[in-house]
Amino acid sequence: MATPGTDPLTREVVELIGSVVARYHDEYERAAAEHSLTGAQARVLGLLSLEPLPMRRIAHQLKCEPSNITGIVDRLEARGLVERRPDPGDRRVKLAAATEEGRGTARRLRESLDFAREPLAELSAEERTALRDLLRRMLGEQPES
Repeated sequence: MATPGTDPLTREVVELIGSVVARYHDEYERAAAEHSLTGAQARVLGLLSLEPLPMRRIAHQLKCEPSNITGIVDRLEARGLVERRPDPGDRRVKLAAATEEGRGTARRLRESLDFAREPLAELSAEERTALRDLLRRMLGEQPES
């Protein structure tokens, strides 16, 4: 009997997951470049188009260092897509927020995506739920109650 890491089905599933990730990433990077953004800038702008966030929270959500986010926000701010403002709840904290132009750019970027906008479009709600639960299990997370 083959070990779990070498059986053909496991290899195929791993390759398919890699293909989905690569396709999503490639399309997102291409769409970002069409808006003269890097992929990282587009992801930050996308988050900020939903709500203003402190730098540390952006870094946490994107799983990177806060210093990287500072540079990205600096470049987005120089283009007029993002602004920094004090947090109304704690004036010591600065929030990064998309400007009106930034929200419009983020919307146009989302609209230009096909597969990356809705990679699960071909799956039913039941299939998406099953996939979510399986992925959570793979990651060692508890299922939703």
